[in-house]
Amino acid sequence: MGLKAAIAKPYARLVTRAVMRRALDAPAVQAEQLRQLVRNGAGTAFGREHRLTDVREHAALVQAVPLRDYEGFRPWIERIKQGEADVLWPGLPLYLCKTSGTTSGAKYIPITRESLPNHIDSARRALLAYIAYSGQADFVDGKMIFLQGSPVLDKSGLIPTGRLSGIVANHVPGYLLRNRMPSFATNSITDWESKVEAIVTETMHADMRLISGIPAWVQMYFERVLARTGKPSVREVFPNFSLFVYGGVNYEPYRARMESLIGGSVPSVELFPASEGFIAYQDRSHEEGLLLVLDNGIYYEFIPTSELGKPSPQRLSIAEVAVGVNYALVLHTNAGLWGYEIGDTVRFVSLSPPRIVVTGRTKHFTSAFGEHVIAEEVEGALQEAMATVPCEVAEFTVAPQLAPAEGLPYHEWHIEFAAPPADVARLAAAIDGALQKRNPYYRDLITGKVLRPLVIRSLPRGAFAAWMKVRGMNDAQSKVPRLANDRKYVEGLG
Repeated sequence: MGLKAAIAKPYARLVTRAVMRRALDAPAVQAEQLRQLVRNGAGTAFGREHRLTDVREHAALVQAVPLRDYEGFRPWIERIKQGEADVLWPGLPLYLCKTSGTTSGAKYIPITRESLPNHIDSARRALLAYIAYSGQADFVDGKMIFLQGSPVLDKSGLIPTGRLSGIVANHVPGYLLRNRMPSFATNSITDWESKVEAIVTETMHADMRLISGIPAWVQMYFERVLARTGKPSVREVFPNFSLFVYGGVNYEPYRARMESLIGGSVPSVELFPASEGFIAYQDRSHEEGLLLVLDNGIYYEFIPTSELGKPSPQRLSIAEVAVGVNYALVLHTNAGLWGYEIGDTVRFVSLSPPRIVVTGRTKHFTSAFGEHVIAEEVEGALQEAMATVPCEVAEFTVAPQLAPAEGLPYHEWHIEFAAPPADVARLAAAIDGALQKRNPYYRDLITGKVLRPLVIRSLPRGAFAAWMKVRGMNDAQSKVPRLANDRKYVEGLG
């Protein structure tokens, strides 16, 4: 065991115990977050307009601050981009995080001096929790790779702008710099395919121990590593690879393919980061759910998904939520986002401490006939089906086929197989049966002959990568939407 690993273990236990003490007092910790946010935001243009000085508790916040998505915030953001200070948060943001919105085009999310630690410290807490509960810290003595966006920022405007991972890359703690790969120059390559090849060149002979990124892009990296080295598995290239850190999507649909490439399973840590704030992380590998980050600059509200679309939906605090209910997530942050509808849906699996699972997106679902199928259901159905019909899935998305040339409408699953099943029709039937168990509305439409069972459209290898490249989404932060309620996402796919 190296010196860093030896030091990391007692430190990890100390930090993780402190985090858990606060997590077990969630309502009080969140109430204090609200007081701090209101105290800082009251003197801003937003704070004055919404009378934040009168907000003392959750009920007053609901009355004072309406819900907004990014479009509702765009006029405020434009004022910030023009250089106006004290708009949403005191002063000017340190950065504007540029992210691709599926409904709003490019979005610019402020990152302030106060909110930046949320992104960095929360990721650090996740790794420390893994060390504390697993007792494994050897990865800190080797190399670590983070597949991410370019750290080069656009400084043509008044406020530097870049991707979240690129912004955070400029603030890597000093104790990690010698371990971190790839180099700044390689990380700065903008073309993703060229960047992956350069990363492979830099890393394929390194003592790689921690690998982090969105599963689909890590999968591509692994495939390129094996192609370049001629090795049968990632473990033979990186024998000390011991921790996979991922976020942004559910890992389960990718697991079979990833473990085939790796040459077995490897411990993993799931993160729930977003441009708007770092929301949760997996703190214990043997327990379901991600621990909500309660004390790092975010106050949460939760809207039951059954209330979405109502003029005045129910808005709950952490003290009012229940296990097993789907909620749309609302954030108030020290980056100056107030009543911000982030677009993710979550479900609590425990309340003390608060742990969640991400169930989907409020605007990504399939409900052409009222079935309202969500990401959690399609991912779970696919996972169940793959256990009985072996195959490896590289990527997939689902869209309705409303007007087929013949027969009833159906859900069309566009799947890029890394290893196809022996019988695609059998896989389709297994997925359909599993989906009907998860969604009674979908089952009723099938049994009532409104829809016919789903159809799989097999796509050639590389289809999704090419599709995303055409849309300017071929970078380490972009994700394939799991579901759509129309066919705009699947046009030209394959």
